[in-house]
Amino acid sequence: MQTDWSVVLNFLPQLIGGAKITVQITVIGLFGGLILGTMAGLMRAYGGRVLNAIAFTYVELIRGTPIVVQVMFLYFAMPVLTGLRVDPMSAAVLAIIVNAGAYIAEIVRGAFLSISRGLSEAGLALGLPQWKVLVYILGPLAFRRLIPPLGNQFIVSLKDTSLFIVIGVGELTRTGQEIMAANFRAVEIWTAVAVIYLILTGTMSVALRMIEKRMRIL
Repeated sequence: MQTDWSVVLNFLPQLIGGAKITVQITVIGLFGGLILGTMAGLMRAYGGRVLNAIAFTYVELIRGTPIVVQVMFLYFAMPVLTGLRVDPMSAAVLAIIVNAGAYIAEIVRGAFLSISRGLSEAGLALGLPQWKVLVYILGPLAFRRLIPPLGNQFIVSLKDTSLFIVIGVGELTRTGQEIMAANFRAVEIWTAVAVIYLILTGTMSVALRMIEKRMRIL
C-alpha cells in the first residue's frame, strides 16, 4: 500500500483540534497539580507528623498506581461511590491534577530540603515567621532547582493525556484513532500525530530551558 501524505493535509484541522484539547487538559491539569503538589511537598518537608503522614499517603498512593487506572476510577467508580457524575474532560483534568501533584510534591520537597538549614535558621533568628522564611528566603533558591525536574514532569503529563482515550476524551490520540479508523491510513495519520506531539513537547522543552537559563545561579 502506497503512502499518500495529502491525507494529512485533509485532516490537519481535526488533528489540530485534538492537539488543542490535549494542550487544554495539560495546562489546566498542571496548574492544579502545581498548587496541589506544592502544598503536599511543603507538608512533607515542614509539616508535623499528621500533615506529613497525610501527604505521604497521598504521594505513595498515586505514585503506586497507573494514571490510566486513576482516570478510570474518577470516571467510572467515583460516580458509584459519591453519586456525582463527571464528564470525560473533567475526569481527564482531575487525573492530571492528582497524578502530577504527587510527583511535583516530591520534587518540591527535595528542592526545599536541599537548601542549607543555615539560611532557614538565619531567617528565623532575624525574627521572620516560618512562612516568610519559606517565601522570601528558601522559595527563590528552591525554585531554581525545581525547574529541570518540573520540566520533565510537564512533558510526561502532556504525553499521559494520550491515555485518556480509554474514557473517550477527544484529545490528539483519540482524534488520530478516529481518522485512521475511517480511512485506514495508519502510516500517514500516526506519523502526523507523532510529529504534533514532538512539536508540543519540543516547544515546552525550549520554553523551560529559557526559564532555566534566566534563573541560573552563576
